[in-house]
Amino acid sequence: MREFFVNRPDTAAMERLLGSHASDAAGVAVRLAWQAGLLRDEITNLTWDQVDFERNQLQLPARTIPITQMLADYLRSVYRKWTFLTGNSTNNCVICSDRYHKQMQPQAISRIARRVLDEVGQTNVRLVDLRHDYIIRQLEQHDWSYVARITGMEIRSLQLHFAQYLPNGRAGPKHSEKSGDIDEFKLWKILQAEKDTPAGLVLWLTWSMGLTAKNIVSLTWDQVDLEKNLIHLPEGEVPLTAAAKRILAKRLQKRTEDLHVLLSAESKKPMDVSRVSRITRTALIRGGMENWTLRDLWTRYEKSNWEQKITEAIRRSGPITRSQIMELYGQTKSAAYQRLRAMLDKGLLVRVGYKYYLPDSVVPPERQQEALYEYLKKEGFACRKDITTALQIETEQCSALLKHEVDSGNLIKVGQKYYLKES
Repeated sequence: MREFFVNRPDTAAMERLLGSHASDAAGVAVRLAWQAGLLRDEITNLTWDQVDFERNQLQLPARTIPITQMLADYLRSVYRKWTFLTGNSTNNCVICSDRYHKQMQPQAISRIARRVLDEVGQTNVRLVDLRHDYIIRQLEQHDWSYVARITGMEIRSLQLHFAQYLPNGRAGPKHSEKSGDIDEFKLWKILQAEKDTPAGLVLWLTWSMGLTAKNIVSLTWDQVDLEKNLIHLPEGEVPLTAAAKRILAKRLQKRTEDLHVLLSAESKKPMDVSRVSRITRTALIRGGMENWTLRDLWTRYEKSNWEQKITEAIRRSGPITRSQIMELYGQTKSAAYQRLRAMLDKGLLVRVGYKYYLPDSVVPPERQQEALYEYLKKEGFACRKDITTALQIETEQCSALLKHEVDSGNLIKVGQKYYLKES
């Protein structure tokens, strides 16, 4: 394999170059490569619509690149200059020839970059070396995932080529921590951008239907029933979502002789789980979700699906116990407890005694005493049956509550009737 080598530019020489080429096409090209890590074709095709001066970003088709305030101010001055010189604010290309005021071709950009680099003694430094130097500087400050996102490279490629230029081969600290909630708008944008790629298919099947990577790599067309909107898995049938059905129908039109649904983009061959993990990781990083993995998406689907199952079971059959959860869904005692605890913390369930209710169907324990007093003040007295109905709790729970209140001296029991003590 050919050895990868970066001819890193001298910083002082680069500063002299930028100072002497403050507003010409060469200065723009060199800055975009060295200060934003753009490739030559990206420099050629960059338009002013892609420069977000408000957020200090370059919004390329495949990635978004943050830029410094200094570079943003520089590009703003270039825009004003070219608009003034040409008298045409509709000229949308960022880098134009100094003479003809038209978009420059890639070869022309290479020539002017070569000329100005030679001027300051950087004869061995190429335009692509400026991008590579940018990547190394970013890796010195940020982690692999973040740099992969802003440069459009895979983590594996970054590590293979650039680890040798870093202290102990290690990148900088993590750029940000993963929050508890998925940014669904950001994920939706990724799903839309990747819908025609193998990574997009995997993400759709995982996020919207809960298929595992193992399910997906082994999935064949005879398991897909587009007429009945089903996927037949060994463990059972899974309903197709509308979006997944559209993607599969489009993919079916391009089907090869291979029975597998998921094939690589290049060789059209089946993929293994490790390859699927890499391509989806790259897609998530490119879309700004560098701290998320395919397994994270599957876990979130499972959690959401679990919550929906429990909610539907209670709505259908009434309050449920942990033992019933264990029996219905094959959960261990600890697993059932953890999942129910999480739903309680979210306010999705209310626990009264040993049973779990939907929030609007029962008075929670912390409000039962208050609700009991309010009811008795309004009615004057009540039997246990009336109180059970008013508080929407079980008979045995109501009996325990009433006994506690009588023993505490807050209620008086006369026959089968209960009164507030002060009344």
